[in-house]
Amino acid sequence: MKIPKRIAATLINSLKGGVVPRIGLPYITVGRENEINALLHDVDIIADGGASFRFIMGKYGSGKSFLLQTIRNYVMDRNFVVCDADLSPERRLQGTKGQGLATYNELIRNISTKTRPEGGALTLILDRWINAVQTETAAESDLTPDSLEFEKAVEKKIYAVINSLNEMVHGFDFSRLLTLYYRAFAEGDDETKGKVVKWFRGEYATKTEAKSELGVNIIITDEDWYEYIKLFSAFLKMAGYSGMLILIDELVNIYKIPNSITRQYNYEKILTMYNDTLQGKAKYIGIIMCGTPQCIEDTRRGVYSYEALRSRLAEGRFGGEVSDMLAPVIKLSPLTYEEMLVLIEKLEDIHSGLFGYENRLQQEDLIDFIKIEYSRVGADTNITPREVIRDFIELLDITYQNPQLDVRSLLNSEKFEFAKPALEEQAQQTAEDFAEFEI
Repeated sequence: MKIPKRIAATLINSLKGGVVPRIGLPYITVGRENEINALLHDVDIIADGGASFRFIMGKYGSGKSFLLQTIRNYVMDRNFVVCDADLSPERRLQGTKGQGLATYNELIRNISTKTRPEGGALTLILDRWINAVQTETAAESDLTPDSLEFEKAVEKKIYAVINSLNEMVHGFDFSRLLTLYYRAFAEGDDETKGKVVKWFRGEYATKTEAKSELGVNIIITDEDWYEYIKLFSAFLKMAGYSGMLILIDELVNIYKIPNSITRQYNYEKILTMYNDTLQGKAKYIGIIMCGTPQCIEDTRRGVYSYEALRSRLAEGRFGGEVSDMLAPVIKLSPLTYEEMLVLIEKLEDIHSGLFGYENRLQQEDLIDFIKIEYSRVGADTNITPREVIRDFIELLDITYQNPQLDVRSLLNSEKFEFAKPALEEQAQQTAEDFAEFEI
């Protein structure tokens, strides 16, 4: 594979550090076809005016964040706007100290498009919308851009979009701020544009501050921030985008909240979002939340501790034996041995291209490495792709820096002894599982 060194370095460094890279994912995507296809089906529904809500459930290192980033890249190529945020003790869905607003702030700051995938695309989206209206007006009429009639025609189209939002909750307030932004754009007032963007991000702490800077007596609060997310999704559709996808990771931080009442308030917020999307109250919006099995299925502290959510999300009588990718909760199954083998082959190609050397590992070496990793005691239930990837990149780094080392000897050295099972039966079973690779 010919990969730009900038992307190759990001891939290798991110994966070795145990984090998911935001670029270059198509080069290393392996497996997860069923999960990706299910989520892309949701994307088609969103683009058609619908809405969706999904949970992705998997243990630490199983590939939840990787799947999120993969979908993120897919949908941006389909002209979607993506917002993503990781929950933390300071960022929740609801809180008494602005934690919900902090999550909203993070989502809007990370708003991304195909042309601005790194985030911070809000100003770009607003400017692009106004420019598109001006271009459309010029194409539909013989008016010159510097004429008063042209300006009035543009304003008419702008206000048609703005007025259509008035019927939504807080739509009038949202429309007022869009109007302020358009006027500042037309007058070349960058300072006012910046203040409006600051308001859209939820960064005004008090109504007094917003009143003094913008002349509006309203701010986004911890209680109503989700309503503004729905307003953004409706506006983005009218601004020429296909829809909006919200990605929220680290749901475990709600599970960790010590106060049961606070946890319930957060789960109630999830229920509101879930009901809105499935009942058709929200349009052109998709929400995906990621968490571990414990933080979702635990009936004492997890999502399932909120009975209204448990009754909606829990598997039915036929669940368990076969994965249901159309269910609201997608359970990530482990990657197969074959998929992991393909993945480390890709990583070796990327690593050798980045550092400029010929591949030293034969397929037998790669198979031996996978055998050793999956022969650990308890590997069947505990090992994750993250651990295997980090170990493999470490192996590549060592062999690159020490070309005199024999790879096969290194794999069989005491350094890797911990990876071998304590019981001969387990070793024999693993060897049988990989017998097909040795044909």
